[in-house]
Amino acid sequence: MEIYAMGKIILYVLVIIFSNTIGAISGMGGGVIIKPVLDALSNEPLVAINFYSSLAVFVMSIVSTLKNARKETIDINWIEILYLSIGSLFGGKLGDWLFMTLASVIKNDSKVNLIQIIIVVISLILALFYSKKSGLQFDSKKRAVLFLLSGVFLGTLSTFLGIGGGPINVALLIFLFNFDAKKSAVYSIASIFFSQFMKLASMTPKLSSLPLDLKLVPFIIVSAILGGYIGSTISGTVSNKFVLKLYRIVVIFVIGLNIYNGLVILNIL
Repeated sequence: MEIYAMGKIILYVLVIIFSNTIGAISGMGGGVIIKPVLDALSNEPLVAINFYSSLAVFVMSIVSTLKNARKETIDINWIEILYLSIGSLFGGKLGDWLFMTLASVIKNDSKVNLIQIIIVVISLILALFYSKKSGLQFDSKKRAVLFLLSGVFLGTLSTFLGIGGGPINVALLIFLFNFDAKKSAVYSIASIFFSQFMKLASMTPKLSSLPLDLKLVPFIIVSAILGGYIGSTISGTVSNKFVLKLYRIVVIFVIGLNIYNGLVILNIL
């Protein structure tokens, strides 16, 4: 039993450090990798995997945002991030409510997971095609409203899917606001912080009734801090071209992994 527990801890630590490092560099957050990998390798209940993923991404977003705030190489408009974050707060609450409602109605982890996988795959394919600048221009008032609405949409999707939402965030910010990849990454991580904060806040009163292994929590937090620090440090040394290429490679990998998980659920593999 002890060997199994140690193996489980090592698995979570390695997955979270790797995922959050990639997530902090690309702005995707780590959840988009953590959730499908744990779906494939762990036998934990879906609600537990969603919680671990959200916690890891939340901690990473704190570390990454604090580190990015000190950089002077990226033009950050904190008012825009505020609008995006306010929207993400509401979206985070709405997404968590949708997930818990769906889970309570269907009462079958495999079916809920399959629904999430289908939405993730469709969203990531769209994100892959739209991760380029559109040339659209908006005045300051429309821009503020768009940041707010984008936050609501992205926060809802990210918490409902349990993936942090980063890939969709980055694509939308590049396409809608003509950001470069590194600037999109910074804005994305900031919005992820608020959406995951709302999800975790709503889950906290129910922790004792959820099927969680709380012994994993300290390891998840430390791993998330390491991943966020390493990723945001590397981010300052690489080009926009590298970030965009990494983003697209990871999106393709995650699409494939989610399709594999879906086929396993359907007993095709």
